Amino acid sequence: MSSQTASSTSARPLLDPSRTALPARERIASFHVDVLREVEGAIAESPVVVVGMAQNPHVKTVRNALTEAGLEFKYLEYGSYLSKWKERLAIKLWSGWPTYPQVFVNGVLIGGKDLTVAAIRDGSLRKMLERV
Repeated sequence: MSSQTASSTSARPLLDPSRTALPARERIASFHVDVLREVEGAIAESPVVVVGMAQNPHVKTVRNALTEAGLEFKYLEYGSYLSKWKERLAIKLWSGWPTYPQVFVNGVLIGGKDLTVAAIRDGSLRKMLERV
């Protein structure tokens, strides 16, 4: 492990690219890059984006909470528990967030179900949208 330590305000440590062989770096860089472009495009175009999967109750909870709050959002769905797991893995590796849904507000990952519902309840999600 590197000398970097994760704190509550910093990203978790990542393997230094110099410790990854070139063929492995190339494979990592190309792993479902089309999916990542789609997600990045949606984030650039829509103030609120929910990335999720079918059959996941947490995704449904977030979508319902946003709808009930009167907040428009773009929803991207990548498979279910038995399909498109590699595409979802690529998104997780890219974002660093380990679960679904992944909710982005004005291009910022705010988290999953718990953090999104809390941000709706305390008004901070609306404040983020107003800052544009």
